[in-house]
Amino acid sequence: MKAIVTVVGKDQVGIIAAVCVELAKYNVNVLDIRQTVMQGYFTMMMAVDVSASTLPLAELAKQMDEKGREMSLNIRLQREDIFEAMHRI
Repeated sequence: MKAIVTVVGKDQVGIIAAVCVELAKYNVNVLDIRQTVMQGYFTMMMAVDVSASTLPLAELAKQMDEKGREMSLNIRLQREDIFEAMHRI
């Protein structure tokens, strides 16, 4: 199953590395990644494969949220189909 990870917050060193390390701890594979810095704010979207994850999706989302709070970032993980449904025009 695919999921989307979004990361938003004040830019700081190591954001991409920290998010990728956290995902790797749970055997989540990064499929695609896009990031930018806009006026000092970091934004990133990642497509990930959670099929082999060692955690259920809800628990993985909770872990990513906790990692975000540790780093003063907003990190959200959602199933791809739900993300797409929420962002349709």
